Amino acid sequence: MKSFKSGHLLRSAFLCLLFSPLSQGQAPAAIPAFQVAPPPDSKVTFNVKASVAIDGTFDKWDASMTFTSADVTTGVLDIKVAADSVNTGSGMKNGKLKGKDFFDAKNDPYITFHSTKVVQTGPNTFDIPGTFTIRGVSKPETLNLTETGTRGSGEGTIMGTMAFDRKDYGMNSGIPFIKIADRVEVDIDLQVKRVGGPRLVFKQ
Repeated sequence: MKSFKSGHLLRSAFLCLLFSPLSQGQAPAAIPAFQVAPPPDSKVTFNVKASVAIDGTFDKWDASMTFTSADVTTGVLDIKVAADSVNTGSGMKNGKLKGKDFFDAKNDPYITFHSTKVVQTGPNTFDIPGTFTIRGVSKPETLNLTETGTRGSGEGTIMGTMAFDRKDYGMNSGIPFIKIADRVEVDIDLQVKRVGGPRLVFKQ
């Protein structure tokens, strides 16, 4: 777990070769390369509507995006989260979420997302369909991304949201005395900076 670093699109930052300090290798000259600022500037968080608030963050995660060219549609995004790094601020909630009724972190230690496509939906927005896996169950989901920042500056914020039904992944139980909704929202909020390579090519 020590190899992880804690943790919705900047136009010039979206086609990054690296999305996390864990993969700061030398990028080929023809491919843009970016780095993400560490927490508390960058975050992976979640929330579920419930009779008692259930929201929190994941403290350990790694993410990368690789490309075969400067074309935005060639990007492949991978996110890998340590399930047992969930932090709600409550030991009781953390323990329940890590357990077999929810994340089952002991048997399936990682929550992952692997993109299969990049679709530019607007000047500053993207849909990223992919395969989402939690507690060993994999299903197609879509991450919706939006960029903020000054164009051409080489730095800004990537913000994204993905929503899923927890019962689709076998999380059918509840928490004693707490009524929990089925819909779960996961958010990413990353501060990024271009560290090498050319600017990215986008649809106008």
